Amino acid sequence: MTPANHQLDHSSHRATAPLPLHLLAHDVDIALNVGALFRLADALGVEHLHLTGSSPLPPDPKIRKTSRSAERHVAWSSAADPLGVVATLKSEGWRILSLELSTGSIPLHELALAPGDRVCLIVGAENAGVCQALLDVSDLTVHIPMRGQNSSMNVASACAIATYEIARQLAR
Repeated sequence: MTPANHQLDHSSHRATAPLPLHLLAHDVDIALNVGALFRLADALGVEHLHLTGSSPLPPDPKIRKTSRSAERHVAWSSAADPLGVVATLKSEGWRILSLELSTGSIPLHELALAPGDRVCLIVGAENAGVCQALLDVSDLTVHIPMRGQNSSMNVASACAIATYEIARQLAR
């Protein structure tokens, strides 16, 4: 007879060290989406969340609601200009990836990170996606192959899928 399968108590969870993974959210205008990004950053071991452009910032009740207060545990910063953030990260050896369906993007499942890679994943505005200026400075652009009629998905949902795959590869 196999033992029963029971849900674990949340108090049994122990956080691990963050991965060499940053997220950059540029012009993600909906506070609930920013809150979801904080929550997934905490859940998947993201080291830092960069909020740029018009992305709303903590403290914001909508961010707090969807993040379940993860904004208190995730390192984050804000900047008006994302290109300065990217330039700094590149000068420090970070690999810059954008999540966007584009003429040069590859399917996410084809992404192959090398041991020791440090990655910053860029996501863009809910309606417009990642702007051309950020696509131009990215080392690589990845997309999530879509099977339905719609060609896009919610920015926080898409970011969660891509962040999971990147975190999986970095944790190897």
